[in-house]
Amino acid sequence: MSNNKDFFEKEYMPRMHRIGKLTGTLGVVASFLPAIILAVVYGLLPKPAALLTAFISALSAFGFLWIVEPISYFTVLGPVGTYMAFLSGNISNMRVPCASMAQVSAGVEPGTDEGAIISTIGMATSIVINISVLTIGVILGNSVLSMLPASVTEALNYLLPALFGALLMQFGLKQKSLAGGILVFAILICVAINAGLFNWLPGAANYLATLASVFMAIGVTLATYGKKKNLEKK
Repeated sequence: MSNNKDFFEKEYMPRMHRIGKLTGTLGVVASFLPAIILAVVYGLLPKPAALLTAFISALSAFGFLWIVEPISYFTVLGPVGTYMAFLSGNISNMRVPCASMAQVSAGVEPGTDEGAIISTIGMATSIVINISVLTIGVILGNSVLSMLPASVTEALNYLLPALFGALLMQFGLKQKSLAGGILVFAILICVAINAGLFNWLPGAANYLATLASVFMAIGVTLATYGKKKNLEKK
């Protein structure tokens, strides 16, 4: 057991961090490559004011995810899974559920070394299947969707809420009081947002409920863990 832990910490993880940083950097470069080609080869360069406007728009709409997603998903995904998830995308609707179900099937706990390894295997499998299905979907997607009845295509809009609901039940059953408390807290925040109590915060409806719930869950968990440790010492 000790040899396995030493291998995980001293050989496996350092190698995975090197690969993750390299592939992440290449992913960033590849994301900007089309814009660089348009600017260098064809001389098509947007005005700085337009770039700033686009950045502010993206920041106000998605900026909260840059903080919430790495914090809230890290425990399930693990270090290597985090590299893979943020490079491949579809994190909330595919990577997290696949990693979570892989851990459940293998009988390992999230946040452990075993959980991180199983998460990586589940993530890798989901990426391969995702790319295969996506390729077929891109080629045949429009023709297939046009053949489906309207009731089916409308039901597809509920896939993401259903996935989050399944994840809530999966983890909530392990910590019923925490899950119930955070759910009530999130509902109260949403009611307050709809009542206009947070209108002074720009774009509060886009991020506040998620961000507040995540940090509330972290705070409650840390406080509970601290009390448990103190009781064990006594």
